[in-house]
Amino acid sequence: MRFHATAAISAAALLAGSVNADAQSVLSEASSSVSSATESASATSSLPDLPTFTPSKIKGDFVEQFTDDWETRWKPSHAKKDTKGENKDEEWAYVGEWAVEEPHIYKGMEGDKGLVVKNAAAHHAISAKFPKKIDNKGKTLVVQYEVKLQNGLECGGAYLKLLRDNKALHQDEFSNVSPYVVMFGPDKCGSTNKVHFIVNHKNPKTGEYEEKHLSTAPAARIVKTTELYTLIVHPNNTVIIKLNGEQVKEANLLEDFQPPFNPPKEIDDPKDTKPETWVDEARIPDPDAKKPEDWDEEAPFEIVDEEATMPADWLENEPLTVPDPEANKPEDWDDEEDGDWVAPTVPNPKCDDASGCGKWEKPMIKNPAYKGKWTAPYIDNPAYKGVWAPKKIKNPDYYEDKTPSNLEPMGAIGFEIWTMQSDIMFDNIYIGHSVADAEKFAEETFFEKHPIEQLIELAEKPKEEEKPIKSPSDLVFMDDPVTYIKEKLDLFFTIAQNDPIQAIKFVPEAAGGLAAVFVTIIAVIVGVVSMGGSSAPAPAKKAASDAKAAATNAKDKAAEGVSSGAEATKADANKRPTRRTS
Repeated sequence: MRFHATAAISAAALLAGSVNADAQSVLSEASSSVSSATESASATSSLPDLPTFTPSKIKGDFVEQFTDDWETRWKPSHAKKDTKGENKDEEWAYVGEWAVEEPHIYKGMEGDKGLVVKNAAAHHAISAKFPKKIDNKGKTLVVQYEVKLQNGLECGGAYLKLLRDNKALHQDEFSNVSPYVVMFGPDKCGSTNKVHFIVNHKNPKTGEYEEKHLSTAPAARIVKTTELYTLIVHPNNTVIIKLNGEQVKEANLLEDFQPPFNPPKEIDDPKDTKPETWVDEARIPDPDAKKPEDWDEEAPFEIVDEEATMPADWLENEPLTVPDPEANKPEDWDDEEDGDWVAPTVPNPKCDDASGCGKWEKPMIKNPAYKGKWTAPYIDNPAYKGVWAPKKIKNPDYYEDKTPSNLEPMGAIGFEIWTMQSDIMFDNIYIGHSVADAEKFAEETFFEKHPIEQLIELAEKPKEEEKPIKSPSDLVFMDDPVTYIKEKLDLFFTIAQNDPIQAIKFVPEAAGGLAAVFVTIIAVIVGVVSMGGSSAPAPAKKAASDAKAAATNAKDKAAEGVSSGAEATKADANKRPTRRTS
């Protein structure tokens, strides 16, 4: 059963009309919401007053809010970046400058200062020693800090390092090779966008260190508001990463890191070699196969089609090209210096209307006798032994660390980064063993300013240009079909509540659409009934007949309404110039 596009549009109109009362309510509420949103966006004075920074009383192994005495703890590095194995002419010095200041964008708290990266495209390094070394053996380790990317982040890091506690730890010499225990935080460049969590783990047998990376790190949030990054390492080897207080990753130190914390118990024997007699070819040419006697390897791939005949319209006496009849010898052509002038050739136009020109030759066709070079078919190799692999031996370097969560003692915190964007801000650092204290610290700091920053960001967004509201009579169906149908039906039902005839006169489109929908529904009912048998029952026929009459009547009334509406509009237009404008 096929339906016209008009009927489909009319059906949409009926559906919109059936929820007209709700639609009016929704439109009213939406209008009110838009008005309220516009007022709030334009009135920045409606933003809440900024809270004032107050140093927290939360205690931890290391709590940093960059108060006025920050320089007694933090020292920038003046070392050169180690370029071992690289071009020695490209030694990088940590020339990036640091400052402690308030943010210049989306300021959410008065007097709240943070440590800021001041130079773009530069290497920065700064560190602070802990009052005493942090040993989390058998304890939960919590690392939490704020990052504010005031100029965004296209390529660079914003991660921190917890440095290994040792006597050789000198802040002036802090660099990329300074031994660390934990590296945690956002890093982005190109398609790479992750929150790093790396543990520099010591092999208890060899004493060597190896970086263990979280396999599937969560994505960093690259925005200009303050973002809160939290790392929790539990004694049971469970790792939790939170972003703005919400958990975004849970992992296990023994299962979700590469390379694994514990090496394999067995390894390939490095002394084992494949025997010369080892057969690792699974299939070989059949040694018993022979080339059939009728196999002609010399037969060509193509042969001349001896049955082909020259087409009747082939022009053998016509050349493929002829001199260009429209070409003329240039006026400055000198026969003595330039030689005899010869007109350029063009394709023979006579050949366009024929099968071809010039000498005809029989075409080539595929040789049905062609078989090509014979090769023996392949069979399973009876001597095949499988894919060779060296035998396994016990790993001499094997060890089992059941509690890699017992990290080595840490003596300092450092930021050692390179970035293409300046004004990265770090603030409100908590390092300790209490998840509850870290959450309370975040409530006093991050959750006080972050909602305000988001409101400021929303208020400063460029306002969309408001489109002028059209009256229902100015709407065009093809511009916005949904709005057109809704507005027309809304006007129709509003008028119809008081005067149905006037509704038909002033909104004939709605009346005609509803009539068409009514006819379509009856047609569907009749069609469904007709499919049940060759002839419809009498009651169904009567219902269809009555519906058809009612639809015709509705259609006539709609047409009358259109005519009357047009006449009324014309009469009204003629009356208007005669009215007094007192």
